[in-house]
Amino acid sequence: MSHSAVSQAAAAVSVSVGNERSLRRSVFKQNNSISFNSKSWSSSLALNQNKTTTIRDAKRYTNTTLCMSVQQASSSKVSVSPIELEHPSDPPLNLYKPKDSYTAKIVSVERVVGPKAPGETCHIVIDHDGNLPYWEGQSYGVIPPGENPKKPGAPHNVRLYSIASTRYGDFFDGKTASLCVRRAVYYDPETGKEDPSKNGVCSNFLCDSKPGDKIQITGPSGKVMLLPEKDPNATHIMIATGTGVAPYRGYLRRLFMENVPNYRFGGLAWLFLGVANTDSLLYDDEFSKYLKDHPDNFRFDKALSREEKNKKGGKMYVQDKIEEYSDEIFKLLDNGAHIYFCGLKGMMPGIQDTLKRVAEERGESWDLKLSQLRKNKQWHVEVY
Repeated sequence: MSHSAVSQAAAAVSVSVGNERSLRRSVFKQNNSISFNSKSWSSSLALNQNKTTTIRDAKRYTNTTLCMSVQQASSSKVSVSPIELEHPSDPPLNLYKPKDSYTAKIVSVERVVGPKAPGETCHIVIDHDGNLPYWEGQSYGVIPPGENPKKPGAPHNVRLYSIASTRYGDFFDGKTASLCVRRAVYYDPETGKEDPSKNGVCSNFLCDSKPGDKIQITGPSGKVMLLPEKDPNATHIMIATGTGVAPYRGYLRRLFMENVPNYRFGGLAWLFLGVANTDSLLYDDEFSKYLKDHPDNFRFDKALSREEKNKKGGKMYVQDKIEEYSDEIFKLLDNGAHIYFCGLKGMMPGIQDTLKRVAEERGESWDLKLSQLRKNKQWHVEVY
């Protein structure tokens, strides 16, 4: 998911590899403790060279290993490292800023939608060599190359992208992060032709990238979408449109795929995903595998606007799917469930209207209920 000063329909994650400051800003201190926001850093690889594979050459990552998807993994969970990433009590924040960004490398770019999907969405793996740690639900900033047309001589503005992988990355070694990016293309309403001069600068840069290309990263940033883990039996209701599914992919890999020490999820994760059609579904194989392997802990409902009809005969949007299960959702919220929203900001009015109508039908005040959800930190929104 992309959320930035220049709004784009793109979603992503990203990380960095290799400049000299990586020796100062890596995750681990000499005494094996971690302080994400410390200014005194040593190499993040120093403690783990015997346990993990160093990511030095993007060519080592091939499409056969990309994402290490759940299809390839057995029903048993995947080991992760370095375990020290679990130690800090607070998330890393703003380790790299726009004027002092980090240079990462592209590992791979893969189209992840079918031929009938409107537009192109890519899964992008980025190598940060363990030097730009993050938590699930956070975002990275990407600075595309070139000059800002509105500020001659200045770089482009930072575009923020939600991270689509866990803190261990798609290779479970703490050295990569992943983006889910929809290419933003502008078509002239009069001619119907593409106008490249108005295309999204950052999303096109990312989708056109090749393995080994350098990328400037800032962050990580954000706390609102962090996955609460104090209660391993909590309920998490995740609502997304399109590439807004990015942070939820990270959540679900952590909950169901990775063997995370001292954390065993026993609650309910319920994902609602709204897209145009079947070819537009993102990470569907992963989510379907979780559904098969963890039927008591995972639910997955899709809203396909161009293929399904709602009860009124109109297009099926994610708010219509929410309305189908509204009684159950409200009961779960009353019992402390967390609810998350991620995607285009245009999704929220329809969802809010639906929730308000349902609340009134139940004899409740939606304004009071929403206020209580926010007060209890059960309401998490990140739209762009």
